[in-house]
Amino acid sequence: MSIDINAKADGVIGKFFANIGDTVEVGKDFYEIDTDAKGGSAPAPAAAKKEEPAKAAPAPAAKKEEPAKAAQTHAHKEVAPQKAPLASASPVASSVAKKAPIEITGTRTEIRVPMSRMRQKISQRLKESQNTAAMLTTFNEIDMTNIMELRTRHQEAFTKKYGFKLGFMSAFVKASVAALQEQPVVNAVIDGGDMVYRDFIDISVAVSTPTGLVVPALRNCQDLGFADVEREIFNLGKKGREGKITLEDMAGGTFTITNGGVFGSMMGTPIINPPQSAILGMHATKVRPVVHNGKIEARPVMYVALTYDHRIIDGREAVLFLRKIKESVEEPESLLL
Repeated sequence: MSIDINAKADGVIGKFFANIGDTVEVGKDFYEIDTDAKGGSAPAPAAAKKEEPAKAAPAPAAKKEEPAKAAQTHAHKEVAPQKAPLASASPVASSVAKKAPIEITGTRTEIRVPMSRMRQKISQRLKESQNTAAMLTTFNEIDMTNIMELRTRHQEAFTKKYGFKLGFMSAFVKASVAALQEQPVVNAVIDGGDMVYRDFIDISVAVSTPTGLVVPALRNCQDLGFADVEREIFNLGKKGREGKITLEDMAGGTFTITNGGVFGSMMGTPIINPPQSAILGMHATKVRPVVHNGKIEARPVMYVALTYDHRIIDGREAVLFLRKIKESVEEPESLLL
């Protein structure tokens, strides 16, 4: 909400002690006003407004501070009290920044970056998921030889025809569709005392944006072919890079796929995207020694993980679901048929 802050006297605002998005505690100074300034012009009235959470309210305007207090406030550049710094040979300076730093310079300083609204919401939802769902993870490994060969054979023709590359995600989306159709409880959700089975498949896929990972949904995946899936993922990735992912894009979703493999992850246990009941984690493909046709061979292998809500999905359904994904990706022709 926006709150008007009325100054107690005429003057010029010298500086603010809070930035956009900060929470101003009651009784704390918000800005400094110079009542002796001549010939200057104060900022527009809108500058004296502050976006605050509903539970917080800014303090009344204060006249020009005493020099000692102003110097102390300027040194810390913070509204809320600081925690005690770590013990060290020299004091640790602290500052506020709008963006996270991209390197550690070794200057014995601390930089405080306000958490974005999106990051706060993501944190809240993931913690709610952790506190609510009875999460359990099962694993399997997939021999990627056949899907990699299929991709290599058709990549040039596919790219020439559609204008974007054929990736692994379309195979995993189609494999997930096949597995969800065999185990519809994985596509269901708990709603109070009911289990709600959805007769459609909207798969959420993790997409990188300038503010972090988001999970927009591919709609009606049961009706999409390989090219349709890749086109939707291509378009969502472009929107993500441009920061144009909307709330409508992220609404819904009956199942989620996240691919930590693009960053080099070998193994992980993904957290369920509420209110969904399961999430598939893809990981990096590495050449490993495996037994194939009774012989030890070096073959490309991906570890996959399925985290599921054990309140609604039994271990049998989860294991069969992940096994179906393994079989479908290892024999991609079955997806085309």
